Amino acid sequence: MTDTDVVVVGAGNAALCAALSAREQGARVSVLERAPRDESGGNSRFTAGAMRFAYRGIDDLKAVMPDLTSDEIESTDFATYDEDRFFDDMFRVTQFRSAPDLVELVVRRSRDTMIWMRSNGVRFVPMYGRQAFKIDGRFKFWGGLTVEAWGGGPGLVDALTKACLERQAAIEYDARAAGLIFDGERVTGVMVRRGGGRPEPLTAKTVVLAAGGFQANPEWRTRYLGPGWELAKVRGTRFNTGDGIKMALDVGAAPYGNWSGCHAVGWEMNAPEFGDLAVGDQFQKHSYPFGIMVNAEGKRFVDEGADFRNYTYAKYGRVILSQPGQFAWQVFDQRVKHLLRDEYNIRQITKVSADTLEGLAAQLSGVDEKAFLEEVAAYNLAIRNDVAFDPTAKDGRRTEGLAIDKTNWANPLDTPPFEAYATTCGITFTFGGLRIDTNAQVVDTDLRPIPGLYAAGELVGGIFYHNYPGGTGLMSGAVFGKIAGASAGKAAAMSQI
Repeated sequence: MTDTDVVVVGAGNAALCAALSAREQGARVSVLERAPRDESGGNSRFTAGAMRFAYRGIDDLKAVMPDLTSDEIESTDFATYDEDRFFDDMFRVTQFRSAPDLVELVVRRSRDTMIWMRSNGVRFVPMYGRQAFKIDGRFKFWGGLTVEAWGGGPGLVDALTKACLERQAAIEYDARAAGLIFDGERVTGVMVRRGGGRPEPLTAKTVVLAAGGFQANPEWRTRYLGPGWELAKVRGTRFNTGDGIKMALDVGAAPYGNWSGCHAVGWEMNAPEFGDLAVGDQFQKHSYPFGIMVNAEGKRFVDEGADFRNYTYAKYGRVILSQPGQFAWQVFDQRVKHLLRDEYNIRQITKVSADTLEGLAAQLSGVDEKAFLEEVAAYNLAIRNDVAFDPTAKDGRRTEGLAIDKTNWANPLDTPPFEAYATTCGITFTFGGLRIDTNAQVVDTDLRPIPGLYAAGELVGGIFYHNYPGGTGLMSGAVFGKIAGASAGKAAAMSQI
């Protein structure tokens, strides 16, 4: 006797896609969510809902966003983002270490997965507020990232949850998976602790693990990412402590991927320990390409204009964490004030402003004032003013002769009032995890598939190394969630247990 056909551990984007996909195979599905309902959804609920996918033009976008208006189409340059560019971005930012077979699935299936999500009630809209600038009266998208879920991460989770419930997938909240039931040959269910009670068996024909990484576990962060990572803020849910990874490793699953790597960004210095759903992702501070960042020594420490924000933000959190005191100040003037993202306007920020650079320097807590002023003076003098500034392209407006040159979007800090924002490191998710095959089935340390066990989402290793193209996490989670659910559902239908 079995309690269900497929158990899905987790209730974020990847997990809910897996549940929907398994239901399409006719399987009975039970979703176990460790968090209470008001904190459910994993890291997905804390995101902006951006989804990177390959599209050849407006027809592909209309297939995902059928309610695009003619006015929006006429007033917007959506450009194109084909599969070749997606492949190039994935391999370039991960230094060509990503598993080719897994990347192939993410890229090739990205568009069809978006259309499938749309058919399941997820609405998508253009990311005008985050990924487009208005140039000569027309919006222009940049960086290969064009679409987000309506309502951001919360809207995405709510839409997928509604779809699961409409399709009779059962969802239990405050139900923590405490381990896999494994007979030495195959996984036959999970032990589940409901409401903090004793673990009880929930038998099933197959299990899909989609419970996130280990970023909310300070001991694991320090063990695998290195000393100092216990000091990082957690951008998202407090419940992603590596449970899904651990229970799979306990039955012989193969670890895989960049275990010392993670997605980490510049984050409000005085943000709480974990994410705040009322604020969402607005603690992030991602307009640094248009200003400079300085550390406690008053020095710039990174090329703020190395690439579009999409391709650098996920690695610069690590760099900030390595600075003295684990903080940095982002500095802007009025020349670029209008380009700052919406997150710079929230109340929960550590911000200073002044009409002079000297007045600003006096307010930069923890920063060497004299060194800061010398750094800004040297920076201003080093800028190639003969190159035009263009925020929608890698414009080549750079500095020359500095210890760390800024290679794009370099403007002198000379137009008051000046503003600065204090940031620290905010960790989003970890890159190390479980090894899966192209059916999203977990493999053991001999690289043999473990019968009955599948995985998707942040706990899958081998996709991201060192860095990350923005919007790829949710896309990867959806693609492999759909694959894992279909594989688990088919295997359940064939099982004789």
